[in-house]
Amino acid sequence: MKQALWITLAICIYSSTVVKSQTAYEHVSNHDLYNFIDYLATIHLIEVNTTIKPYSREQIAYWLTEADGQRERLSKSQQKTLDIYLSEYAMERGLLKRGGGALVKDHEHLSLHILPPELTWRDSLFRTIIRPIYGARYFASTNASFYHTYGGAEAIAYIDERWSVYASLRDNYQNKELLARPSYLTQEPGGNYKFNVMGREGGDYSEMRGGITYTWNWGSLGLIKDHIAWGDNNNGSNIFSGRAPSFPVIKLNLNPVSWLDFNYFHGWLTSMVIDSVNSYYVPGGQFRATYYPKYIAANMYTFTPLRRLNFSIGNAIVYDNQNVHAGYLIPFFFFKSLTHTFNARILNNNSMMFMNISSRQIRHVHLYASLYVDEFSITRVGDPDRHNFWSFKGGFSLEGWPLKDFRLIAETTRTSPMTYQHRVPTTTFETNNFNLGHYLRSNSMDYFVGITYTPVSTLEIAAGYGYALKANVYPYIYGTPDRLDEYPILQDKTWTDETIKLRARMMPLPNLRIFAEYRHSHHKAYDVDGTDAESYLEMFSPAFLHGKTNTLIFGLALGI
Repeated sequence: MKQALWITLAICIYSSTVVKSQTAYEHVSNHDLYNFIDYLATIHLIEVNTTIKPYSREQIAYWLTEADGQRERLSKSQQKTLDIYLSEYAMERGLLKRGGGALVKDHEHLSLHILPPELTWRDSLFRTIIRPIYGARYFASTNASFYHTYGGAEAIAYIDERWSVYASLRDNYQNKELLARPSYLTQEPGGNYKFNVMGREGGDYSEMRGGITYTWNWGSLGLIKDHIAWGDNNNGSNIFSGRAPSFPVIKLNLNPVSWLDFNYFHGWLTSMVIDSVNSYYVPGGQFRATYYPKYIAANMYTFTPLRRLNFSIGNAIVYDNQNVHAGYLIPFFFFKSLTHTFNARILNNNSMMFMNISSRQIRHVHLYASLYVDEFSITRVGDPDRHNFWSFKGGFSLEGWPLKDFRLIAETTRTSPMTYQHRVPTTTFETNNFNLGHYLRSNSMDYFVGITYTPVSTLEIAAGYGYALKANVYPYIYGTPDRLDEYPILQDKTWTDETIKLRARMMPLPNLRIFAEYRHSHHKAYDVDGTDAESYLEMFSPAFLHGKTNTLIFGLALGI
């Protein structure tokens, strides 16, 4: 009898782990795809928690298949775009890619294509896709002309019904100009640059991403190194933007019921703060630097009280103990309370909270808002002379109305002084010195409006206008003023950016994009707080964007 009970229990446990999908992540830089998923959700073809990115490729394939069953509700251009994406996700849909460009035809397990190049294998146990990656952008600006290229390869594999493995390597080279430094106020992805390698003017950086995950029917657990973006947005998130260099994390997702989606990660950040005790000189006189360890833990609960209404709340902690702390490996905690226990009466770690609300209850309309709160104090609420450290983002999109191929977006962000900052260099909200949050960082605001139209096939034409402002740069030092929360919000402008964009993009083949963009920009700085305008301009803007500029950008992306 006892043996039968154990057998029954084992069967129940096994049954509860039968999977519905597997988890290899689609990178957040695939903006066209993510925007298309947003569109499908807003016109009520699918339901998505857009607060948490990246999405898994199998989940994307499920959404695309779901939309394919309702394709009559899409325009001809959108149906063509959907077909391109269905082809890109053929492996996740249980198919081998067929059609034009195939070098191997009618093989039961193998697919090999040249346009674009990729190899796919599928059998009852193992599925994999291997393909090269290449991209190039050429910038012709009023101030300079230069190019950015990247190349590499990626592989995605699914083993049995539970395990997923993926890897992506991209070597980047930016000729003459650097598009992203930690101080630049741009949305270009950050990298740990090597400068003027072998005499080449410009910078190189390599980005290795990937991981291994285990998935069951109501969750997944993985060890990955990837970019993470939290918070609904169309012009840069103010929670986790995904702009900083990727870092390794233990990532957990639980979806036990339809109204709850839980996400957690514990990550290893790069502090860039030298540990002098453990650093040394090697033979030949070179200095071998070791950085202080730095970690982050974050969670987000997303509740769906009504259909297509998502409310998310979460918190995070950045800490610098010499070893990973077991308390921060417990996914469900409010981490600030832990730090009061572990670090009582000494300098605390850096904690933050965030909220996000997303409503698609009105068909064609997406309303969203997010709030990032850094070092909240109830005593500041209602005090006209003090403020909490916070960043607020609000926006909406109108999609598929009055025309199916039309999209209108509008968004604004406002961030108070001291937000994203911290007095301890090893517990800042950064990795590799790049801020993990909003690209404008503290004491800033922006607004953006844009329209998108797809007139024919996969040709997408977009126009946008954006204005960004960076105010006084205050030091995070106690006593100047007496309270850091007394610094005035947006008092003096140090830097502004006003930009008009026109962009065209087309997908002639699966996994291939060609694009062209025109930007008219005015990056301007001001003499403030004893610092001259030129210093602020060099601090916040790449040289090719100084002053009034016209820039033409065109290029391609193979393998995305």
